[in-house]
Amino acid sequence: MTRTPYVRPYRPADQEALADICVRTADNGGDSAHLYPDPGLMPALFAAPYAHLEPELAFVLDDGSGRAAGYVLGTADTRTFVKGFREIWLPRVTDRFPEPQGEPETLTEAMTALLHRPERMILPELDAYPAHLHIDLLPPWQRKGYGRGLMGAFLDALHRKGVGAVHLSMLTANTPARAFYDRLGFQVIDVPDPGPLTYLGRSTGGVEPTGWAGRGRRAGERAQAARSEG
Repeated sequence: MTRTPYVRPYRPADQEALADICVRTADNGGDSAHLYPDPGLMPALFAAPYAHLEPELAFVLDDGSGRAAGYVLGTADTRTFVKGFREIWLPRVTDRFPEPQGEPETLTEAMTALLHRPERMILPELDAYPAHLHIDLLPPWQRKGYGRGLMGAFLDALHRKGVGAVHLSMLTANTPARAFYDRLGFQVIDVPDPGPLTYLGRSTGGVEPTGWAGRGRRAGERAQAARSEG
């Protein structure tokens, strides 16, 4: 029997798959397993805190068997998220990833230092785009339209919360990712001295959440509205 992939809301049983996806895409879109001795570091930075603090904004691409093959997750308000990261998330992971002392000397130390500086996410140039996101798909699932489905689900959820705009940061060298964001209407946000990063933003409106588990809900709402108008 053919399994049909679909986008659905995150559930706690997806935690292990989210971590695996994060590790396998954290090296400029490629596998980062060889870079960090502890495979939990990248997920502790870029995946797990979002699923823990704002699970209602986490969506996964289900491969049709119940296993996540991609995800999109983020926050509705970056400043609020940073506060939660500092007060709620960091105490959960500090014993495993203690803050480095002095200047980082290895890549692991540099990324662990970032973990302990969540305030780096707050930039005045991004205030007009209060939400932010991370999206990752395992390589076999890329360039098949699933990323658009994930993004549609996330933007729709933000829009329903009354959040008007969202931003993301990406490695400038990751040109395939940039092409994807360009197709979805993201535009460059000017940030002084961004280093190796490019910041992109867009409004949360105008993207239909096609191909995900909320599609039936939207169809039902439209049908109900049509009946009430008649």
